[in-house]
Amino acid sequence: MRCIAEPATAPLPGTQTPPEAPRTLRGFLPSDVPTISEIVAEALHEHYDPSLYASLGAAWPEGFLVAVDEQDRPVGFLLGVSQVPGESRVLMFAVERNARGTGVGRRLMDVFLERSRVRGFRRATLEVRVSNVAAIRFYTRYRYSVIDLLRNYYSDGENGYHMALDLELPRP
Repeated sequence: MRCIAEPATAPLPGTQTPPEAPRTLRGFLPSDVPTISEIVAEALHEHYDPSLYASLGAAWPEGFLVAVDEQDRPVGFLLGVSQVPGESRVLMFAVERNARGTGVGRRLMDVFLERSRVRGFRRATLEVRVSNVAAIRFYTRYRYSVIDLLRNYYSDGENGYHMALDLELPRP
């Protein structure tokens, strides 16, 4: 397997890191759909039928994690599914712009991977746009590796990378 991302760099001297965002996680609620749809449009550049979220989350509700702020408003989410025996898949994962870099994404991924291990999954997979360098770096920190190039994968024709993580390996 080949890694295409450079390692993340530490903040430059004299720059401030964003304050740590609240990291309260809960399950998906139907009332989350409008906010999650906005996050998806801005972060993932996709638009889905609102009924899709509840139907996809129904098969494994514990795999649909929502990070919320103090007012219980979603600031990020991870929608995980299991479509292949022994494997979890990050189907959608996004954090709103103002909450990026605050640990929200890290908390979502940590809990998702732990829930995947508890369910006995041996591998986790995901897809990411080839142009999304920040996301690719994030995933490689978790030891996801590129396993395939998905040509014209996204609705706008952009290619994607199919990435996988062996859940049976010791955690970094």
